[in-house]
Amino acid sequence: MVDYRRHRVPGGTFFFTHTLADRTATTLVDHVDELRAAMHGVRERHPFSLLAIVILPDHLHAVMRLPAGDDLYSMRWRLIKREFTVRLRDKGVALPSRGNGECSPWARRFWESTLRDADSLARRIDYVHFNPVKHGYVTHVAAWPHSSFHAFVARGVLPIDWAGGREGAPAPSGE
Repeated sequence: MVDYRRHRVPGGTFFFTHTLADRTATTLVDHVDELRAAMHGVRERHPFSLLAIVILPDHLHAVMRLPAGDDLYSMRWRLIKREFTVRLRDKGVALPSRGNGECSPWARRFWESTLRDADSLARRIDYVHFNPVKHGYVTHVAAWPHSSFHAFVARGVLPIDWAGGREGAPAPSGE
């Protein structure tokens, strides 16, 4: 069995990718309000700063900063996923079943990387915001509704036409 080792940095800033088990599903955008409520509920009980997020049909990317002295991001994501799954069950949404009888829309693992400096943070936030264009869901970043990009525009951090359109647009640095 693979030994998954997570990099632990108390108070660190991390980039995450979480996927659905069924990569053809649209569960996350179909039930985005339940996902947001799950994240909000967990954040109230176990604080964290969500610096950037994009929710796509079958996966999400997020940049999260933990409080000083705290490195429990896996626990937070486990609770977010569990609460989202419970909310779906409560709504009567059919969930895929695994061989062991467990029902969950989520893939078992997730990807994370530690952001070590301002440059890596800026590149990952750009990556998060540009992702709907990268996947072909929209031609302009502003057209995707499930993104923290809109909060960046509202705060005056980014212009509404940031990164232009798909054709000839300079893709943000990153992955």
